Amino acid sequence: MLNQPVPDFELPSTSNKTFRLSAAREKNLVIYFYPKDDTPGCTTEGQEFRDAYTEFTNADCDIVGISRDNIKSHEKFKAKMNFPFELLSDTDETVCNLFGVMKMKNMYGKQVRGIDRSTFVVDTKGILRREWRSVKVTGHVQEVLEFVKTLPNENHES
Repeated sequence: MLNQPVPDFELPSTSNKTFRLSAAREKNLVIYFYPKDDTPGCTTEGQEFRDAYTEFTNADCDIVGISRDNIKSHEKFKAKMNFPFELLSDTDETVCNLFGVMKMKNMYGKQVRGIDRSTFVVDTKGILRREWRSVKVTGHVQEVLEFVKTLPNENHES
């Protein structure tokens, strides 16, 4: 999928919105998939994206987080963590499957199907420019930010 157009998708979003990829083209976009609201790794990852949010917006980039949690759970998590970006609910795994982030994982000795923590950068033309899979949280957001800063923004060329 790298350097290919990402198929358009639509998901329910926090702030009582509906997110549509094709409507989010004014900026480059970071899409990060995370396993579950309000769990330690997901909270840390979200906080790091939150803390770097101004740097991302200064680089003409927006951020959305996606998990299988419902909107009510997302709204609580977003409010508790004061996230400035939207969280998208993919309860039926449509977009998770589109990006191929579902996999079998070991949880407490059991095999469970879950989201493989992954991040994708889509440019203003809807082209997938970079992907990170099986992400380790520490240092990840900074790495994504450094990559985003290298992207031209076709809509705001100076």
